[in-house]
Amino acid sequence: MLRYRCGFAVLLPGRKEQRWLVNERCDMATRGLWAVSFSILSVLSVGIVTPTMAADGRLHKIAEQKQLRVCLWPDYYAISFRNPRTGALEGLDAELAQEFAKDLGVRLTVVESSFPRFIEDLLAERCDIGMFAIGATPARAQHVTFSQPYLRSGIYAVTTQTNGGIQRWEDLDRTGNVVVVQKDTYMDGYARSAMKAARIVAVTRPQEREEEVQSGRADAFLTDYPYGQRMLAFHPWARLIVPDVPVQPTPYAYAVAPGDTAWLDRVNAFVAAIKADGRLESIAARYKLTPIVARD
Repeated sequence: MLRYRCGFAVLLPGRKEQRWLVNERCDMATRGLWAVSFSILSVLSVGIVTPTMAADGRLHKIAEQKQLRVCLWPDYYAISFRNPRTGALEGLDAELAQEFAKDLGVRLTVVESSFPRFIEDLLAERCDIGMFAIGATPARAQHVTFSQPYLRSGIYAVTTQTNGGIQRWEDLDRTGNVVVVQKDTYMDGYARSAMKAARIVAVTRPQEREEEVQSGRADAFLTDYPYGQRMLAFHPWARLIVPDVPVQPTPYAYAVAPGDTAWLDRVNAFVAAIKADGRLESIAARYKLTPIVARD
């Protein structure tokens, strides 16, 4: 009689059925050994793949290319505003973008963007980060990931000095009034949900809101604190309508494409650093943005 021991046989007395029983046990043992081996290889492979995935992350690419590509809207007064005389970008985020590139040890590359376009720019990898006081709204958070906030602003309105029909916030939402908003801003969403009587018009071109109001085609436009300050600084015809109670205070944050935790953590570390070391406060003060600095 042959006794089979997983690859060799020994002649022993016994019944014929023992041969099949031993073979079946050997097959089961062999299958178990293969299963254990596969599990070990799977665990080891995770350790091998993870560094490769990290090497493909945004931080690695920024270091490899030696540049930080920042999406900026170049017409955002006190935030990222192109000086018409010098052509240079000025404002809080124009300077903080330089600070972030310096912290990363790379050069800064500015990618001109806008509120209607920045999500597409981030998802298409035209830039690494959006840095122009972007309102962190739930609708936008469905597409991009936001850092911790560094500013917080409510909504204001701008009308003309001669418009006697609008003296306070409650006068805006009246039948016959036309209120202009910048397309895809959080003011756009607010106006369409909160204003029931006034007609809401969304525009896309820079300075189009001002033109509509100054020409008389619209009664007012909605904006935030920084842009409201621009209107007071450069347009004598403009009058700012400040609500008695803050309207929809919105956190402003930096935006990145979703799915890269290491990059988001680095952005949040930068936000924490500029709050702690005074850079945020000092630069914001130069552009008269101290009232909307987020200190939490």
